[in-house]
Amino acid sequence: MNRILLIFAFAILSITSGYAQKGNFKPSLIGFYNLENYYDTVNNPMVDDEEFLPNSERHYNTRIFLDKVERLSSVIAQMGTDLNPDGLSILGVAEIENDTVLNILVRHKNLKSRNLKIIHYDSPDLRGIDVGLLYNPKYFTPLYSTNLYVQLPGGSKDSYKTRDILYAKGMLDGDTVHVMVGHWPSRSGGEERSAPARAAAAGVVKRVVDSLMAINLLSKIVIMGDLNDDPTSPSLTKVLGAKGSTDGLKEGGLYNPWFDFYKKGIGTIAYQDSWGLFDQVVISKAWLDKTQTGYHFYRANIFNREFLVQKTGKYKSYPKRTWDGTTYNYGYSDHFPVFVTMLKKVN
Repeated sequence: MNRILLIFAFAILSITSGYAQKGNFKPSLIGFYNLENYYDTVNNPMVDDEEFLPNSERHYNTRIFLDKVERLSSVIAQMGTDLNPDGLSILGVAEIENDTVLNILVRHKNLKSRNLKIIHYDSPDLRGIDVGLLYNPKYFTPLYSTNLYVQLPGGSKDSYKTRDILYAKGMLDGDTVHVMVGHWPSRSGGEERSAPARAAAAGVVKRVVDSLMAINLLSKIVIMGDLNDDPTSPSLTKVLGAKGSTDGLKEGGLYNPWFDFYKKGIGTIAYQDSWGLFDQVVISKAWLDKTQTGYHFYRANIFNREFLVQKTGKYKSYPKRTWDGTTYNYGYSDHFPVFVTMLKKVN
């Protein structure tokens, strides 16, 4: 047995100590990371990217861009490797300008050996930022993907366009899974005024969920993203109908494993010394059956390692962001990444 297999075997034993008498399990990890203004340095006249150009006030040049690539790739490379040496099977990302920056990211030396592939669609967002999906073809095989348009309601943020939601169907090591990645409308203009916009994004997702459940109540669905709302917000609890408990969850229902984190004051983004948990991975009930032959949900994690935390200044104890105003902060993102661990019983 080579070193990688030894590490992998140890990871299986480590994460499944509670299942020790029931057999061994194989992990698969699904995550999300807001990459915070991950632009290239080339002017795109079709979008508002002027502040992220070499001649801007930020002086966003090749040196800064490559440093950001190094930092983001180092985070992604480390996520979940204590459970699986290959890291994540699937990673949703937000605040990326185009497929160019994603291709540069996955080809970086920190990630190149994993042969990660990308799924990306251009969104109508005026800032030019999109969502995307990275996946390891060793674990996930896409079968179909598309982008879903979010029509913003009048009176909320009607003068703006928002990000599309990315939908992908594929095979996760034998399981058919449906993945949706979103970056729901922000709270600019106030949480209450902007709430209908996030409800609209949640409604798009809910219609897809309902369609899939009408065909098969055991559909394995993953809804992930920077939702710009907390687990207890109406867009999650009322529109999407995601529950914070598995007790009494109906067939075809959605489970949000981030409720307990949020209630304990643990978050992924900080604002005015208060934590929000905007970055979430919501799953359908079909993931919860631990007796099934396919993957089942094991636990949720916020990847908030010490090196990702700001140590000084006005943002002390916050996620170590890329910028402090217009000054490059040599940081990573103003969001912590998140992931869920799924387990599959193996002989």
